[in-house]
Amino acid sequence: MSADSAASKPLALIVDDDASHAADLETILSRHGFEVVRHARPAEVRDDEMERHYSIAFITLESAEGASADDATGLDLLSLSSLKDASEIVLMNSTDDPVKVNRGIALGATYFFTKPFDAVFIETLLEDLAAEEQSPDEPETVAVTLDQFGLLRGSSSSMRRLYRIIRKVAPSDTSVLLVGESGTGKELVALSLHMMSSRAEQEFVAMNCAAIPKDLFESELFGHEKGSFSGAVRAHRGFFERAHGGTLFLDEITEMPIELQAKLLRVLELGEYRRVGAEGDTISDVRIIASTNREPDQAIAQGLLREDLYYRIARFPLHLPPLRERGSDIVGLALFFLNELNAEYETAITMGEEAMQRIAAYQWPGNVRELRSVLERAYILANDQIDLSHLKGLEAGLVANDDVVRVAATDTVEDAERKLIYAALEAHESDKRAAARSLGISLKTLYNRLNQYSAEQQEGDRND
Repeated sequence: MSADSAASKPLALIVDDDASHAADLETILSRHGFEVVRHARPAEVRDDEMERHYSIAFITLESAEGASADDATGLDLLSLSSLKDASEIVLMNSTDDPVKVNRGIALGATYFFTKPFDAVFIETLLEDLAAEEQSPDEPETVAVTLDQFGLLRGSSSSMRRLYRIIRKVAPSDTSVLLVGESGTGKELVALSLHMMSSRAEQEFVAMNCAAIPKDLFESELFGHEKGSFSGAVRAHRGFFERAHGGTLFLDEITEMPIELQAKLLRVLELGEYRRVGAEGDTISDVRIIASTNREPDQAIAQGLLREDLYYRIARFPLHLPPLRERGSDIVGLALFFLNELNAEYETAITMGEEAMQRIAAYQWPGNVRELRSVLERAYILANDQIDLSHLKGLEAGLVANDDVVRVAATDTVEDAERKLIYAALEAHESDKRAAARSLGISLKTLYNRLNQYSAEQQEGDRND
């Protein structure tokens, strides 16, 4: 084989201390055109980083013989630059360890299997990758030719990886936990999973756990009988009953009261629930998809999510990429939203090159939801073309997570405090407890300030 032909092959990494297992895996990868780099232990990969860029990796979580506290583990490799652009990072182990597996998926891995590997699974995975190679990422200058998958749009490698996982998990009845920042499209992913499942002809019912008062939660979730409590003037169908035969999407599940989480766990384990005030149980036939904008292990540590419920709903945890990690999708989505507005209102507004550059440079802490909002506002303000003057707040040098808060000399102390509080919330992804700790104030003080800002905003809206 010539040096040129070897260099043109995609690279595959295998980290496996079971030599026989690694050799069998290498045989399949080589047959599919990969040049394979094999190591027995994670530390060897660190020593051999070089300038490699792997297309796919199979990494053992822990060595069978154990390792000292100073040795690298499979999880330690997930931050390597050589794996940054890998289409698939597959974890494997001799035994299942849900805590480590979920941590690995949170760090960018896409699959996990218990050794030995299933040859059919590996073959299917490699065939999917080969098919994707036939439709490469769009160039950075492309306009609105974004891939569409279900209700999702995007052509970046992170989105195509998400599509592959959705395609595999959608047909099953496995519970899925969607983890991602606010505005990343968790409900669209849940809807896409439902549309591609065997339950697609039945109801998709979404329950926003953050919007339901604590004293009504059980009634809303399971329903109630007439007269079961004061004000129950008629029977009420709960979310479980409305979603019967279909999919129940529990949005922001970490906002569900902890005592209700115990009752939800019982329903998921026994497959039946009881209306408030009822004497008998009702059979449950729903697929559960839940979501959270918090890291699950942090939510568990903070007492916001029961660990046993987490393992029940996260049979398949799925992490959604933030918009800032989606490359050319950012401008592509902006142009897509602009085209939608032009079609709706029969206009032909365009976007200037400088405006596109600023949109691409901004960090988008509010993700796709924020991008859509900014585009709608810019569209309303523009006459023929969206330019920099229509993108107030997206200053070219502004990085959302750079720990810098800009305060003008004309700002009042109250203005500066407000900026600092919002910056802390942004840095801690809306985790109020963490933001309060970093600011050195109590959680009660933080809530008081936020309530004050909300009241001021409402008053200002009324006076406009």
